[in-house]
Amino acid sequence: MSGPSRRPFRPFVLPFLPDRSPKEPVVPVIAGAEPYRHEGGATGVLLCHGFTGSPQSLRPWAAYLAARGLSVSLPLLPGHGTRWQDLQVTGWEDWYAEVDRAFAELHERCATVVVAGLSMGGALALRLAERHGDAVAGLVLVNPALKVHGLAAHALPVARHLLPSTKGIVSDIAKEGVEETGYPRVPLHAAHSLRRFFRIVDRDLPRVERPLLLLHSATDHVVPPADSARVLARVSSADTTEVVLEHSHHVATLDHDADRIFAESESFVARIAPEYAHVGLVGQEGTASGG
Repeated sequence: MSGPSRRPFRPFVLPFLPDRSPKEPVVPVIAGAEPYRHEGGATGVLLCHGFTGSPQSLRPWAAYLAARGLSVSLPLLPGHGTRWQDLQVTGWEDWYAEVDRAFAELHERCATVVVAGLSMGGALALRLAERHGDAVAGLVLVNPALKVHGLAAHALPVARHLLPSTKGIVSDIAKEGVEETGYPRVPLHAAHSLRRFFRIVDRDLPRVERPLLLLHSATDHVVPPADSARVLARVSSADTTEVVLEHSHHVATLDHDADRIFAESESFVARIAPEYAHVGLVGQEGTASGG
């Protein structure tokens, strides 16, 4: 009886075919929303922009500090500066990771690093202080946010599965003719993540012990003054300064009180950074960078 016939081994090989699946086009960064970096002296300032906003809202502040010899880093947060749909697929972990990376880079080359932020950027700055302690020399917060406000906030866990977005929150500015570069829509998945982030930051506020300069607008249609009051009440900092901005709305860094914010922040840095010496206008604009 003959055994089973033997067939030559022929491995199954898939033919190489080019990938013809549709590709998502790369969306360029909106003009003016690029990240900014300036290599200055041994004192550094990290600036953090707000939710659905971009570095454009802090660019004049960054340029002011850079012109006075400070090293400045102003990153573009993931999902921002392109289209609101890109923000829909990011969360607070992504935004925090980017400012944490920028902080580590600045801290590596600077003797002193101050962290500053607008709105959600203020919450990111607080989180860095909660996590890094004395490595953060001080905090400058402008209209810091600690809560997603409005009755609709409580519906976010469900609403985010039903609606992709809601109307935007950018350009709350009293000064006529000034616009903030940001998204016209707020993606609800990202807003839900932001709400969770605020709870984490609020929970750990007593860990913040560094000097704090907090500037908030008397009239703010996005973040009420109660958020600033809560920050001041819950941090453990012995050195706190509160400044009320009487002539600006939420995006105060582009508003009537912008010059006061810039000057107050430089004075604050000079007070807590012993190596910082005011060297006058150095006339350097810094660079826009891709990351």
